[in-house]
Amino acid sequence: MPKIVIAIDGYSSCGKSTTAKEVAARMGYGYIDTGAMYRAVSLFFIREHVSLSNTREVMAALDKIHITFNHNNRTGKNETCLNGLNVEEEIRKMYISNIVSEVSAIPEVRWAMVAQQQKMGRRRGVVMDGRDIGTKVFPDAEVKVFMTADTHTRAKRRQQELLAKGELVNLEDIIKNLEKRDLIDTTRSESPLVQAPDAELLDTSHMTIEEQVDWVIERADRRLAELHRKKVK
Repeated sequence: MPKIVIAIDGYSSCGKSTTAKEVAARMGYGYIDTGAMYRAVSLFFIREHVSLSNTREVMAALDKIHITFNHNNRTGKNETCLNGLNVEEEIRKMYISNIVSEVSAIPEVRWAMVAQQQKMGRRRGVVMDGRDIGTKVFPDAEVKVFMTADTHTRAKRRQQELLAKGELVNLEDIIKNLEKRDLIDTTRSESPLVQAPDAELLDTSHMTIEEQVDWVIERADRRLAELHRKKVK
């Protein structure tokens, strides 16, 4: 059976990462969290006091960044590592959320991350979620999904995620953050967030994670069956 690339794009807090991780696990595929990559870059920029408007500083900093993903056998979770250090918990904090869209809108940052992402998925058999996977990173992905949900639902989900990590954030502040990120993501000049013409729309406003996973896997199975029939012919 051939292996494919499953590209899941969409807005923040629609369930992209959670769904993508579970789809990858059930299909025996690799999972690449591109959002975590941009969050790791944001963390590095903050720690190194990199000016986002200084192209020379940005490019010099990018040369010092190496991002990898490890699977923690004890917790069963994937962890993002920045230059060898586990930063998974730190990059999920609100102060990173407040800057990540600005960082990811910088063309030099996107070029560097897209090159890494394409290298990671070159052998297929991966599930990748982000903002431009189906349009820029893997425009030839066999399965493309564009996820959305209403803003209030997304904000409540994000609030619960933060609360589970001991970070209490006002719902209105989260809504403002999501609206700001949406605006930046959809209007940036380099690889803006947009639904690819051949991507299927998935509104998760009233869906459980399990329903979302089943929905994506159904599309993947259908596509694999099509590829198998072509191969047999």
